[in-house]
Amino acid sequence: MAKCLLLVASLVAASLAAEFRCPAKYGQYEDERQCDKYYECEEGVATEKLCPDGLVFDPTNRKYNKCDQPFNVDCGDRTELQPAKSTEKCPRQNGYFAHPDPAICNVFFNCIDGDAIESQCSSGLVFDEYAGVCSWPKKEDKECGSKRTVLKDGFSCPKEDQLDANGRATDHPKYAHPEDCQKFYVCLNGVTPREQGCSLGEAYNEEKQLCDDPENVPGCEDWYKDHPQFKELYDDEDGDGKKDFGKIKKFKNRY
Repeated sequence: MAKCLLLVASLVAASLAAEFRCPAKYGQYEDERQCDKYYECEEGVATEKLCPDGLVFDPTNRKYNKCDQPFNVDCGDRTELQPAKSTEKCPRQNGYFAHPDPAICNVFFNCIDGDAIESQCSSGLVFDEYAGVCSWPKKEDKECGSKRTVLKDGFSCPKEDQLDANGRATDHPKYAHPEDCQKFYVCLNGVTPREQGCSLGEAYNEEKQLCDDPENVPGCEDWYKDHPQFKELYDDEDGDGKKDFGKIKKFKNRY
């Protein structure tokens, strides 16, 4: 029975190859419907061939082996593929594939002949299966578990977009630190948090989205009062009950 099926398959392949007319005596040419199928012509006779499972045929490739990763090839209308030969971690025998758990976005598998090699993106990056590379997460990826990075102090980027003065979502929103006037957070692409800090003598002004003088940030006016380099400048030398911010600015500019 198996021999009969093999014979039938061979006859079908031979029939399809016979239908293909070689444009030249020698060369490799794509199938019009199937992206991983191609024809190899020798002396004007076509032989039907398949790329290794997971790879597709690139007619523009000048190399003899024209099978390449799908993200490197424009298949156009050649949308069909051979049946997948999957293994435990490889949807196809060859290629780069995202982790099967949609919540794990920074881990991917490089599959070679069905054997999976696990790899991990650098800190803050996630795997883009359509491009085959690790990249910064996009706004639409906020729900992905690994992308919702939590810093040691418990901060993670809010799911809600931060809007600018024109009502547009900010690409890299910033947020004030809840306890430290000098610090703030930047959310890269809205999802990956990074702790940042203002220069000595400044406080982060969330309303203006920039580092500012402490007197312009409500609740941070006395932030540097006990700092050894600023304490003396908060002394009320003229007895008017006000802090001499002018002296503070001059002193701050030295650092």
